[in-house]
Amino acid sequence: MVMSLRVSELQVLLGYAGRNKHGRKHELLTKALHLLKAGCSPAVQMKIKELYRRRFPTKMVSPVDLALPGVHTAAGLPAGLAQLGFDGHSSPSPLLPVSLLGPKHELSLPHLPSALHPVHPDVKLQRLPFYDMLDELIKPTSLASDNSQRFQEACYAFALTPQQVQQISSSMDISGTKCDFAVQVQLRFCLSETSCPQEDHFPPNLCVKVNGKPCNLPGYLPPTKNGVEPKRPSRPINITSLVRLSTTVPNTIVVSWTSEIGRSFSMAVYLVRQQSSAVLLQRLRAKGIRNPDHSRALIKEKLTADPESEIATTSLRVSLLCPLGKMRLTIPCRSVTCSHLQCFDATLYIQMNEKKPTWVCPVCDKKAPYEHLIIDGLFMEILSSCSDCDEIQFKEDGNWCPMRSKKEVQEVSASYNGVDTGRIFTSQKRSNDNKKKVDVIDLTLDSSSEEEDEPPMKRPSVAVGGKSETAFYHRSFSGWLHIVIVVHV
Repeated sequence: MVMSLRVSELQVLLGYAGRNKHGRKHELLTKALHLLKAGCSPAVQMKIKELYRRRFPTKMVSPVDLALPGVHTAAGLPAGLAQLGFDGHSSPSPLLPVSLLGPKHELSLPHLPSALHPVHPDVKLQRLPFYDMLDELIKPTSLASDNSQRFQEACYAFALTPQQVQQISSSMDISGTKCDFAVQVQLRFCLSETSCPQEDHFPPNLCVKVNGKPCNLPGYLPPTKNGVEPKRPSRPINITSLVRLSTTVPNTIVVSWTSEIGRSFSMAVYLVRQQSSAVLLQRLRAKGIRNPDHSRALIKEKLTADPESEIATTSLRVSLLCPLGKMRLTIPCRSVTCSHLQCFDATLYIQMNEKKPTWVCPVCDKKAPYEHLIIDGLFMEILSSCSDCDEIQFKEDGNWCPMRSKKEVQEVSASYNGVDTGRIFTSQKRSNDNKKKVDVIDLTLDSSSEEEDEPPMKRPSVAVGGKSETAFYHRSFSGWLHIVIVVHV
């Protein structure tokens, strides 16, 4: 038993026996074996058995094994575990953890072959921003069966403590059309990978029953290609409404799925508290605003000329509108893993992920999880000091200037709409008194068309005070083009 314990369990054992618990695994094993050879107390022996049962708690036993000598039949099982099958019938081979049968049954069982996968792999699931974990009801456990068939089935059980029952009951909300709980019992599935925290991932053809009642799963997504098997969107499953809020009767979960060659899955059950987008926004604000110098340094880095490149960036334009809602930013944020300067609005981003959690940056389409979000201090300064523009331009030194839209300098209207040509002529005359010879052309055009319907008509020249004025009228398909030429002599 001692040889199969892990480092953490060996440290617990040595600490319980009052021995030094520091060192590498082989040193801890040597100390534990010396402890056994020296003769340990019954309490230490019980501790070793307890750690061993915790290390290998769920040897899977079928009803055939329960009929072996020294093992009671299913009639001696706790209430609710004797008949665990689909549609109210007994399952062909329900698999029950030995720990549910009690220590007497476990000790009297014959030696069973070890499973291909560890019962409790070192799998960690990704943290869910909208759920705070309160307790771990079933830690990540391998979905494993004792048969080699394609369709697999396994049974798991957990019990609630009085405190957990009170937490769930007190969080009940019946104000809406259905009963909701802020504190929930959450079932999650993932791949049995230990390299990094795992996303939710459903096994193929998943079916779940909680206390004999079928559990609602997310609907199938439409297949992207013909002939492709439809899949469910993998997400946490809220099973609170199916759980018995009792401290005496255990809750059972029967899982059936289709096995895949080369892939194994794990399941876990947690007690969580659901949070709203307002709480997440408040927590993001509590993290503080990132120093504006970080953004200025990023700007200078992007605008620094590369001597090996023939193309140099001299300025950067950034919009002050959120790419999600096309409205002016209020809380500019982005992920620390993003390389762009463009920000999006934190409030809208969190609210959208509350409805459908994807946590993807709307600018670069890369992962932008909640824990990586930061509020940009430079953009906060820009928004507070520049309220009348929607776009800015960054310069090489890190400074910025507003980019305003170009307004039309020349008004276009038809001559018959009351254009005061005399006033225009007078202003042109005053501005050009000091020049000997100036040509002034007054163009009032109703249309940009260059088509000609009639040849231009010429008005005779009129001499006024040493000035000669000649007017041409040109007819277009939508109006008259009035051309006035004034020559100062």
